[in-house]
Amino acid sequence: MLFVICVTTAVVCAVAAAVLSRWMRSVAASDSRWLRSGLHVALAAAGGFGAPYVALGMVDLATFAVLAVACALLVTIDLAVFRLPDAIVLPLYPVVFLGLTVTAAEFGEWASLGRAAAGAAMLLAGYFLLALINPSGLGLGDVKLAGVLGAFLGWLGWPAVLVGTVAAFVINAAVALVLLAARRVGPKSGIAFGPAMVAGAVVGAAYAAVRSAAVL
Repeated sequence: MLFVICVTTAVVCAVAAAVLSRWMRSVAASDSRWLRSGLHVALAAAGGFGAPYVALGMVDLATFAVLAVACALLVTIDLAVFRLPDAIVLPLYPVVFLGLTVTAAEFGEWASLGRAAAGAAMLLAGYFLLALINPSGLGLGDVKLAGVLGAFLGWLGWPAVLVGTVAAFVINAAVALVLLAARRVGPKSGIAFGPAMVAGAVVGAAYAAVRSAAVL
């Protein structure tokens, strides 16, 4: 039954991403090959497939599915134009917190909701500080996305926040080293950090899912 739900959610997310393709290119104000590659459809499907593993009910499943599609668009746009548009990031705040609030009321997960709010605040503050210290390495788009991902990971638990945050920086460093070794970028070249942030959140969520399954 879980597998059927995973496949169904993956298909729905993939279709949603495909439908939003033209809008994505409009928001990015670009016709980059990244935006026409279909990467966002594949990423949305992958996120949709994994969403049921960390969902308690239909409301948070729908919330995580929306987040999966949005992150798929953001990763693709960031790779194309090195931006994380407010038009996608900012609406995620009310969507995510409304979904988590309804789920908290349904399942009595008020502690998880509080942890989600704390996780969002902590990552927002932490990324904002890093952006002030190194503005060439992190942009305000990264800071805003950090709050959304912090809420998602915080809902899943503090270990997920820690693992997801550390994984983002490790993944980004590994990608930078590979690109430098391949001479695709120079020492002062910019590298999109959004994809690493989303990948780190996936690692954190996977860790939370495995940890929860081990406890059960």
